[in-house]
Amino acid sequence: MPDEADEVASAIIARWSAGFGKLDADTLAALYSQHAFFFGSNPTLYRGRDGVKAYFDGLPRWHAPRVQFSDIRTERVNADLVNMAAIASFFLDGDAPSLAVKITWVIAREGGDWKIACHHVSSQTPLI
Repeated sequence: MPDEADEVASAIIARWSAGFGKLDADTLAALYSQHAFFFGSNPTLYRGRDGVKAYFDGLPRWHAPRVQFSDIRTERVNADLVNMAAIASFFLDGDAPSLAVKITWVIAREGGDWKIACHHVSSQTPLI
């Protein structure tokens, strides 16, 4: 039976995946804390919802992008904080994953709702 940390992460993943499928920067940015740190697929650190929106607005306009999360792990830190780690496989042009990354989120309760406070992706390929 899933615990609350799993349910929190699953709900955010579902909304995030739907927003990514439409490349809807406003919908995606709304999932983030106003104080968010965001490291995506480029070396820039984006901050806050405006930064997250700028990141997604700057992505190429793929025809039918989608993302699939796997190997999802969650951990409740306290009543208002959940850690999530997973593999995110992005399908950008066709059925083969174009990009698969390790992804971590810190999800915090903010204003009565759960928001992504920290987003970080990194390569699955060892760097060292």
